[in-house]
Amino acid sequence: MNDYVDPEDYWEMLAADLDRYAAVPDEVLSEIVTRDGACMALFDEDNAPDFTGDAVSDRELAARVCAGCPVRRECLELELRTAGEFTLGVWGALNEEDRRAVYPVWLARRARAERDGGDQ
Repeated sequence: MNDYVDPEDYWEMLAADLDRYAAVPDEVLSEIVTRDGACMALFDEDNAPDFTGDAVSDRELAARVCAGCPVRRECLELELRTAGEFTLGVWGALNEEDRRAVYPVWLARRARAERDGGDQ
């Protein structure tokens, strides 16, 4: 069995997965991420990871926190909407390179849905 997924197909699949959040208002997504996000729980409990300032290890640490987060997709949707491709760090379990790769695919899907009257 071949488990390889072409990167272009992966970005399309990820963007399609985010379609379910298209009609959810920003405020609702923000509330969900703030309330249920694994990273938010760490900061609320004063158990924030010991970020070193080293971009690679900080990204790895953030990705580990995100890996078990129940609201990764909501977080990614919110980040793509509010900051687009111009943020740093890990959001929705994706680093900035990955978000920059999925952003144009996500944006094209939203434009197509708007043009087609909401049908994906």
